[in-house]
Amino acid sequence: MKLIRFGAFGKEQPGIETPDGKWMDCSPFGEDWSEEFFGENGLERLQSWLVSEIDNLKEISKETRLGSPIKRPSKIICVGLNYSLHAKESGMAVPEIPIIFMKASSSLCGPFDEVVIPKNSQKTDWEVELAVVIGKKANYVSKEEAMEYVAGYCVHNDVSERDFQLHHGGQWVKGKSADTFAPLGPYMVTKDEIKDPHKLRLWLTVNGESLQDSNTADLVFDIPTLVSHISQYMSLLPGDVISTGTPSGVGMGLKPPRYLKEGDIVELGIEGLGVAKQKAVNYKA
Repeated sequence: MKLIRFGAFGKEQPGIETPDGKWMDCSPFGEDWSEEFFGENGLERLQSWLVSEIDNLKEISKETRLGSPIKRPSKIICVGLNYSLHAKESGMAVPEIPIIFMKASSSLCGPFDEVVIPKNSQKTDWEVELAVVIGKKANYVSKEEAMEYVAGYCVHNDVSERDFQLHHGGQWVKGKSADTFAPLGPYMVTKDEIKDPHKLRLWLTVNGESLQDSNTADLVFDIPTLVSHISQYMSLLPGDVISTGTPSGVGMGLKPPRYLKEGDIVELGIEGLGVAKQKAVNYKA
């Protein structure tokens, strides 16, 4: 299945995209795609419900705004320097254990929403990433069982303000958490539809110029390793998002460095997970 959420920001309704590309309103199901939904066997219940109800659902216009396909999760956990060439362009060593940091869940937005360049920002950057959505509570999970806890996958742009991230003291979270800094979607694809999440092309362009083009085969730490590792330090709750890192080609790594300015168009996609597109705009009070 492909889960979507549609409608005005903060008032999104649950839906699906059908195999033939139609958007269907699943409001009659009575649940949003939330922590409670995933934690209470929601995907299986939804699939069973659709068998009898799919023909009764209202089709949604493709002109309708898409929100994040996941209702605000308890946390967004990101993985740093998880592609070796990105570590090199950042001037940092390839990590021996996963580097993890948090991204505020309030940064979540839709896949085609504008990305707002924060007040006083000079270094707002792009990062295409494979996001993993957790399907059930995970504590102290082994690598061997880790994939049992995965519900599905999304495209994520881990937008980053590099000056805030690296030069304002404290942790990377400062440069990762501005409003609109986590466009997610267009949809969440359930894991049964993705044969191998470690063999997916991911790419990103800015104003039509190809800047990132890689494959999840190049991840330093794979998904089972990340789920297992993170679960040793905190509970992963249903609906939580793990963003698995970005390949080389970010603005910070270009020579000279290059960052988003008002009017820039970022387009990004992952094989099997769809395409997202965002326009950068300056913050306005």
